Amino acid sequence: MKAAQLIKYDKKDPLIEIRDVNSQPLGAHDLLIRTKTAAVNPLDNLISHGDLKLVVPYKLPQTMGNEFVGIIEKIGPKVTNFKIGDRIFARNPVNNAFAQKIVINEKAVAKAPEYLSDQEAAAVPLTTLTAMQAFQLLNLKAGQTLFISGGSGSFGAMAIPLSIAQGYKVITTGNETSRARLEKLGVEKFLNYKTEDYTKAVANVDAVIDTIGGEETVKQLSILKDGGEIVSLKGMPNREFAKKMNMGLAKELLFNVAARKIEKEAKKRNQNYHFIFVQANGQQLKEAAKILEKNQIHPLIGNQYSLTKVNAALADVAQRKSLGKVIINF
Repeated sequence: MKAAQLIKYDKKDPLIEIRDVNSQPLGAHDLLIRTKTAAVNPLDNLISHGDLKLVVPYKLPQTMGNEFVGIIEKIGPKVTNFKIGDRIFARNPVNNAFAQKIVINEKAVAKAPEYLSDQEAAAVPLTTLTAMQAFQLLNLKAGQTLFISGGSGSFGAMAIPLSIAQGYKVITTGNETSRARLEKLGVEKFLNYKTEDYTKAVANVDAVIDTIGGEETVKQLSILKDGGEIVSLKGMPNREFAKKMNMGLAKELLFNVAARKIEKEAKKRNQNYHFIFVQANGQQLKEAAKILEKNQIHPLIGNQYSLTKVNAALADVAQRKSLGKVIINF
């Protein structure tokens, strides 16, 4: 079968090739999936650039891709919740969605909502699971306020409607062209990041989801209430994260040093800083699918490519050419 494989890490020009690879053996609880579509994410570029080697040290060559939609062709002897022919979607736990065939454990997948096209369904798992797992860390209650930075991106497209469905009051930043779309989704307040300073317009929110990282993570602490919670998708991993991921003492100490600045700032106001790297979870995806279907939420789809154009698809995401999620069709 054909797969897009990362051969060499490089910050500017990673080597990614279409190769013939063998399918993995089918375990007792595994599914063999014929891939229909896969979505391309900033995470894929972070991986190929080598930015996440300390967090997820892949052994090269590594098949690329994190989320997909496909049809079940074979099932392991102990699979009970799925059958041949089911259309499923998932965040692949071993990062190999850019392949014609995928072997994956049944616990990582869920049935794709019927109302979504293949392209729309492929755009859901990664951002949806990130949002659901962020909610767990934030421990928000209905009626409380959540600030999501950069809400006009692909994460916000899923996280905002899911947040509103949970009863949270959402404040977000984005480009002006997204204002009407995000206000239609139900955000309490939208701020144009080019003309408005959220640190002056927002204060004492209950929780923050940081999608930007860098100095912006520290800035977002200033709008968070005393005792509030912040989850970062792009900040520094910390010791709490290393423990949770069973990375060992060496990485616990390393990440403790790496996140010292942000955690020191957070402690001044008794705030809690969390770093998240989304995990595959079929049950969470199933729960989210019900919310999405009930509210008829459709992700925004951007440019579409074939597998042979995977490098162009990754460049599209890196250069933010598409307003919606970039898709690879098989």
